[in-house]
Amino acid sequence: MSVKKRTSKNVLLDTALKNFYAAAEEMGLEDGLVEVLSRPERAISVSLPITMDDGSVRVFEGYRVQHSTALGPAKGGFRYHPDVDIEECEALGSLMTWKCSLAGIPYGGGKGGVSCDPMELSMAERERLTRTFAARVAPIVGEWADVPAPDVNTGAPEMVWFMDTISKLRGKFEPGVVTGKPISIWGSKGRTAATGLGVATCIKELLKSVKVDVKGARVIIQGFGNVGTFNAITMDKAGAKIVGISDITGGYYAPNGIDVEKAVQHVTKHPKKLLEGYTQPGLEKISGEEVLFLDADVLSPCALEGAVNGKNAGNVKAKYVVEGANGPVTPEADEILTDKGVLLIPDFLANSGGVIGSYFEWVQNLNGFFWTEEEYNNRLIPIMTDNFYRVWNYAKAQGVKPRRAAFLVAIKRVADAVKMRGTFL
Repeated sequence: MSVKKRTSKNVLLDTALKNFYAAAEEMGLEDGLVEVLSRPERAISVSLPITMDDGSVRVFEGYRVQHSTALGPAKGGFRYHPDVDIEECEALGSLMTWKCSLAGIPYGGGKGGVSCDPMELSMAERERLTRTFAARVAPIVGEWADVPAPDVNTGAPEMVWFMDTISKLRGKFEPGVVTGKPISIWGSKGRTAATGLGVATCIKELLKSVKVDVKGARVIIQGFGNVGTFNAITMDKAGAKIVGISDITGGYYAPNGIDVEKAVQHVTKHPKKLLEGYTQPGLEKISGEEVLFLDADVLSPCALEGAVNGKNAGNVKAKYVVEGANGPVTPEADEILTDKGVLLIPDFLANSGGVIGSYFEWVQNLNGFFWTEEEYNNRLIPIMTDNFYRVWNYAKAQGVKPRRAAFLVAIKRVADAVKMRGTFL
């Protein structure tokens, strides 16, 4: 490969680029395609002046990146977090490209967000921020152009405000411009649980493949937001023992198993939807990082990127890691885990249930015809299972790690589409 490889000081983007270049070199991808696929098609920064509740005006920075539309409209969430920047969005957008490709759905990849601390914003301020963001990116989003979705610190309310703003600006109702809407407003039954259900499906199939009985298997779930919660619920119902959970308030360890139902009820009632103050017999409160190092069969990091890194990966005791968050294991940590004999299932395979679920909602929106939750899950679980074994079998046949196998399978589909479509515009 004679292409000059891009690098970045942003850990997530540098990780994404390293993984892409390594896979591209292994598959012998042409230099021209490497150049095209290592860069986003479009990346924009927008200023968002917001009138705060006290009458003052603050200007926030927002971003939207469309990494690839070779296979279809860009697809990816937008998040509210102090660390959001253009490089993070590029990295996550590229992961969405590979995720959608691997899932076999007709989407490219995109990502966006606003640099802010959502905990400091009132609901009225969040609404004004979301509507202003929607107005700023309106020229590049649409049902057949770019379809945002919920992400870190965004959810159904933000999707409704975004959809409503775009619809009013265009003078017509466009429900398919975003996914993740509430069921009462063109949402889809089953969408809320889809990502966590998909991660849990991969955990179950992994345990089956390595001949570990899911009943009684010890599982750690780092992060107890939407993904972690439904991952925990699904694994608990399957008979696994959830020995550790965590959120921003710390870690919670119970060697005999967390009472998942009770923990979910606690979070639901908590004013900030946190585990803070949760108790049960035999529960030990530990730090958020310590939960990563508990003795267990499976560790499923479902919070932010870089949780398992070069500094702490040596402390991981779990035999298997299934990534629920985007990029929770850095390349350095990946190598350390491999040397320890830990088997890892990558994020853009394991957490693709969310984007597959988004695809289902989009299809229903375009047709104005809605499915039951049972129909939704009956479509989602087989797709996740098939995707798992496509990667698992390829990895075994080629003698490569599942992450590399997933990249090879995903990149080839996008590269083929780029070659067929050409490089004009």
